[in-house]
Amino acid sequence: MKTIYLLIVLAPLFGAAVSGLAGARIGRTNAHRITVGAVALSALLSLWVFYQHLWGGVGPYNETVYQWAVVGGLNMEVGFLVDRLTALMMVVVTSVSLAVHVYTIGYMHDDAGYQRFFSYLNLFTFSMLMLVMANNFLQLFFGWEAVGLVSYLLIGFWYRKETAIFANLKAFLVNRVGDFGFLLGIAAVLMYYGSLDYTEVFSAAAAAPDQTMTLFGTEALVATVAAILLFIGAMGKSAQVPLHVWLPDSMEGPTPISALIHAATMVTAGIFLVARMSPLFELSDTALSVVLVLGAVTAFFMGLVGLVQNDIKRVIAYSTLSQLGYMFVGLGASAYAAGVFHVMTHAFFKALLFLGAGAIIVALHHEQDMRRMGNMRRYMPITHITMLLATLSLVGTPFFSGYYSKDAIIEAVHLSDRAGAVFAYWAVLLSVFVTALYSFRLYFMVFWGEERIDPHAKEHMKHLPRYVLPVMEWPLVALAVPAALIGYFTIQPLLFGGFFAESIQVAPANDVLAKLAEKFHGPFAFGLHAAVNPAFWLAVAGAVTAWFLYLRRPDLLPAINARLAVVVRVLQRKYGFDDLYNTVFAGGGRLLGRILWRGGDQGIIDGVLVNGTARTIGRIAAVLRGAQSGYLYHYAFAMIVGLLLLLTVFVGSWRGWF
Repeated sequence: MKTIYLLIVLAPLFGAAVSGLAGARIGRTNAHRITVGAVALSALLSLWVFYQHLWGGVGPYNETVYQWAVVGGLNMEVGFLVDRLTALMMVVVTSVSLAVHVYTIGYMHDDAGYQRFFSYLNLFTFSMLMLVMANNFLQLFFGWEAVGLVSYLLIGFWYRKETAIFANLKAFLVNRVGDFGFLLGIAAVLMYYGSLDYTEVFSAAAAAPDQTMTLFGTEALVATVAAILLFIGAMGKSAQVPLHVWLPDSMEGPTPISALIHAATMVTAGIFLVARMSPLFELSDTALSVVLVLGAVTAFFMGLVGLVQNDIKRVIAYSTLSQLGYMFVGLGASAYAAGVFHVMTHAFFKALLFLGAGAIIVALHHEQDMRRMGNMRRYMPITHITMLLATLSLVGTPFFSGYYSKDAIIEAVHLSDRAGAVFAYWAVLLSVFVTALYSFRLYFMVFWGEERIDPHAKEHMKHLPRYVLPVMEWPLVALAVPAALIGYFTIQPLLFGGFFAESIQVAPANDVLAKLAEKFHGPFAFGLHAAVNPAFWLAVAGAVTAWFLYLRRPDLLPAINARLAVVVRVLQRKYGFDDLYNTVFAGGGRLLGRILWRGGDQGIIDGVLVNGTARTIGRIAAVLRGAQSGYLYHYAFAMIVGLLLLLTVFVGSWRGWF
C-alpha cells in the first residue's frame, strides 16, 4: 500500500514539474496530456484505496515514509495516515481536480500561460493530498502552507491585471493572520503534549483532559487553547467571519481555479482539520461552541450578501462562504461526519456551478454580469440542465445530494444542547430561505427572462472553436451525476453506518448523529421527512420569491430596493469588513510606516544619528581649523596661556584654593 500512496501523491508533483519546467519544450498538448494523466492516475488509485477501505477489509495505514530530522528526541517526519476520512477526502480532491483539469483544456485554450496554469493545478492537487494524508503536524503545516502558496499563484495568475494582484495579496495576508494562530496551536500541542505525531498527541490529550495552562493570568484548559488556536487557522483557510474577506476576491483568478479552491481543496482544509482533530476538540465544549457560533454567523450573514451580487462568480462565491458555515456548524455540534458529508456533496455541486458559470463566461466573451445575460438556456442547453441540477442540490431539494448533507446538519444542531446551538439552529434554518433566493435569482436571471446579451458577445459565441464548449461540458455532465445522486447512496454508511468510527472520536454524550439515526431509517425515509421539515418549505418559499421577483414581476424590484436602501447598502458594502481592513488595518499600517519612516528613519536615524553626527563633527572641525593659523607666535602664545593655566591649577590645589 505504501507504493500506492506514494504514487497518488507524487504523480501530480511529477506533472507539475514537467509542465512547469519543460512546458515550452513539450508544447501545449503534451503539457495537458501529462498533467491530466497524472491527476487521472491519482484519482483512479484514490478510488481503489477508498474501495479497499470500504469493502476490501483494509484498515488504517499509519507509517513514516521519510525521517527528516531528530532534534532533542523530537521526530520530524513525512508520513501517511490513510483511514476512511483520508480516503474519502482523497477521492473528493482528485476527482474534482480531474474534472477541473479536463475543463481547463477548453477554458484556457487561447491563454499564453497554458502550460504554467496546468503546472499550478497539478501542484495544488499535490499540496492538498500531502495535507489530507499527513500523520503529523509538521507535514500538515507543509501542506497547509503549500496550498496557500499555490492559491496565491493561481488567484494572481493574470499578473498583469491589477485587481488580480490585489486579490492574491489580500488572500495571502488574511491567511497569514489565520496561519499565525495555527502555528501557535501547533506550538501549544508540542509544548504540552510533547509530540507532533497525531496518535501520540491524541493519546497524551486523552490521558490528561483537565491539564491547564496559565494564560493572561488565568488558568485555561490546554485542550481549549490548542483547539481554538488551530481553529483560527481553519478560519483563515476556510474563510469564516472575520477572516472571510479574501474568498470572494479570489474570483479574479481563472474560473477553473475558482472551482478547485471553492469546491475540493483549500477551503475544505479547515473542515478536514477540525474533523481530524476531533479527539482534541471533544475535550473542550468551549472550543466547539466557538466553532458552532462562528459557523452559524458565516452561514446566515454571508448568504445575505449573495443576494445583492450581480457578478455570477461572486454569487457562487458567497454561496461557498455560507455553505462552509454550515459545515462548521455540523462540526461544532459534534456531528463531524455530517460536516464531512457536506464537504463531499458540496464539492460536486459547487464545482458544477463554478464550471457551468465559466462555460457561460467563455461563451459570452468573458461577460460576468448577470444583468447582461438572460435566456441562456436557448444557447447552452447542457449547461442549463447541469446547473439546474446543481442548484436543486444546493438549495436542499428532497432526494438530491445537498438535501441529505445540509438537512442532516440542521437536524443535528437541533438535537444538540451545546451552548450556542439554539442560535445556530435558527441561523442555518433561515439560511435555507436565503440560499434558495440567491440560487434561483442566479438561475432565472441567467437562463430565463428577457434576453439581455450584448450583440458582440452573441457574435463571439458563433466564432468559438468547435471543441471548446464540448470539452468544457463533458466535466459538467460527469459532475452532475454525483451532484444529484451521491447523497442518496452514501448517507446511510457515512452518517448512520459508523463509516468514520476509526477516524473520528465523539464523546457518547455529544453523539447527536446517534440520536438522528434513531429518528430516520434510510435515505428514503429521510427524504420523505421533507414534508414536515420547515427547511424544505423555506427553500420552496425562497425559490417562489425569486421566480416572482425576477420573472413574474421584476418591475417591483426598484421599489423594494428603495424601501430597503439602508439594508441593500450595508450588504453591498459587505458589512464594512473590507472598509475596516483597508482603512484601519492596511491604512493604519501604511500611516504607521510613514510615521516611522519620516520620524524614525529620516528624523532620528538619518537626521540625528547618521547625518547629525557627521554635521556635528564637521562643525567642530571647522572651529578647530580656525585655531590652526600657521603663525608661530600664535602657537607660542597658546602654549604660554596653557602653561599659566596648569600652574594656576597646581598652585591653587597646593594652597587649598580649590
